[in-house]
Amino acid sequence: MSLNDPTLKVALVTGAGSGIGRATSIALSNLGYRLHLVGRRRDPLLETGSLLKGESAVHACDLSDSRAASACVDEAIRHFGRLDVLVNNAGYAALLTIDQHTPELIEETFRVNAIAPAVMIARAWPHFAELFTTGQGAGTVVNISSFATIDPFPGFFAYAASKSALNMLTQLAATNGEAIGVRAFCIAPGAVETPMLRSIVDTGTIPENRTLAPESIARTIAECVAGHHDSMVGDLIPIPNR
Repeated sequence: MSLNDPTLKVALVTGAGSGIGRATSIALSNLGYRLHLVGRRRDPLLETGSLLKGESAVHACDLSDSRAASACVDEAIRHFGRLDVLVNNAGYAALLTIDQHTPELIEETFRVNAIAPAVMIARAWPHFAELFTTGQGAGTVVNISSFATIDPFPGFFAYAASKSALNMLTQLAATNGEAIGVRAFCIAPGAVETPMLRSIVDTGTIPENRTLAPESIARTIAECVAGHHDSMVGDLIPIPNR
C-alpha cells in the first residue's frame, strides 16, 4: 500500500519533539502508523519526523490555547483523511512551593495538562464514532499522567492536581467510549529522563540511574495501542521509577 493510502492508520502525538513524545512517535511508526507530530517548536518536530519509517506531518502550536489544541485534531484529519490514535503526552510542570504558584502558573498548568487533552478528545470524538459506525476501525486515546498523582512529590501542587484531572478524563472517555469502540488508557510514569524533568530537577536530586528511559514508556504506549493491555482500559497504569 502507498503511504498516501487513506486506509493506513494515523496517530496524533503531542509533545512529539523530544522525550516520551519522540520515542512514542518512533514506536508507533514502527507499528505502521502515520504520525501527526504536535509540539511548540517546528524544528524538533521535523527532527522527530526524520527518524520515522513512514509518513508524518508536523504541527507547531501552543496547546495552552484551546482553539489551537482543537485545530491540531482538525489538521490531522484534513491532512491524512482519518485519525485513529490520540496520545496526549505534552505536559507542563513547575516545582515550587504552594505559595509560589501564581494564578498565571496554575492556569497554564491546567490548560496544558488537562484542558488541552479534554478539548482534543472531544474534537476527535465524532471522528472516532464515524470510524466505528462505518466499519473503518475504532479510536484509541492514551493519556500520559504522572506517578505524582499516586505519590505527590513536594512542589508539584498544580502539576499533580492537573494530572489527576487527566486521570478522570481517561475514565470518562473509557466509559463513554464503550458504545463506539473507543479505548482509553492512562499511563502514570515516575521520573523519566527527559528535557522537562531536567528543567526542574537536577541529577543531584534524581540521578540518571534512577530515572526511566522515554523508550520504556513509549513501549507501554505502543502496547496499549496494539491491544496488549485492554484489560486496563480506563485504569491508571503506574510505572514507578527506580
